[in-house]
Amino acid sequence: MSAPLDLYEEIVCLRAQGLPAALCTVILASGSTPGKETMKMLVRGDGTTRGSVGGGCVEADVIAMAREVLVTDRAQTQSFRLNQKDLPESGLICGGQVTVLVEPLVPPTLVLFGGGHVAKASARVAKESGFRVLVCDERAKYASASAHPSADQVFHGSWVDAVAQIAPAEHHYLVVVTPGHKDDLTVLRAIHDQGIQAKYVGMLGSRGKRATLERILEDEGVSPAWLKQVQTPIGLDIGARSSGEIAVSLCAELIRLRRLGQVEIHASPREKRHRSSV
Repeated sequence: MSAPLDLYEEIVCLRAQGLPAALCTVILASGSTPGKETMKMLVRGDGTTRGSVGGGCVEADVIAMAREVLVTDRAQTQSFRLNQKDLPESGLICGGQVTVLVEPLVPPTLVLFGGGHVAKASARVAKESGFRVLVCDERAKYASASAHPSADQVFHGSWVDAVAQIAPAEHHYLVVVTPGHKDDLTVLRAIHDQGIQAKYVGMLGSRGKRATLERILEDEGVSPAWLKQVQTPIGLDIGARSSGEIAVSLCAELIRLRRLGQVEIHASPREKRHRSSV
């Protein structure tokens, strides 16, 4: 039987697999505290842990803090003052204080459903921007490492299988850039039917295209509330036309969401007409 991985080896494995995790480190301890400086705890995306920052109620609070960091993708530092109520089993009377740094370890994953020109440019810009990139395509020509040297992983198979193999995807950014409307519809339907929850779902195309696909999916029973989360057009409105420009606008939108927690709301044609007349 092989020896279990140490904490840092596990971190390397989690990063290679794109599995979310946060590292909690005691960076300052004063007074009577079970947690000492440099003690570390790994919190995985499913809430399981490895290591410790001292145990007790503080550790439970740190785990909750780590879960929040995994959602926001932004590091946090927090101080905790301890007393006997916090750690009754320790017998501590004089309280101490610990300060814990919690930082996300694994970059978020951008999943591109489609491997054409926009996907190739987007994979390159996203990788330079700190994302882990997965490209999926039914066509072998567009689903190879040689076609997407910037991607961390390439998947060749049906759109439905591509959606299935990314679950769970709570920390993923999903972008639909397939060759046509029919394939777009298949991917969106699969994301909905398989109950995939993601940080972002976007689809390349116009508002007219979105309206057409929305009508089809609504007729199939997909709720308007679910369809509302799909961003179309994708990217910040910078007048992008070429594949490279679209990639820049898309990645800018994803960075804005990642760092600021904001996504650009694209106005409907009716809203745009109203604004122009004011």
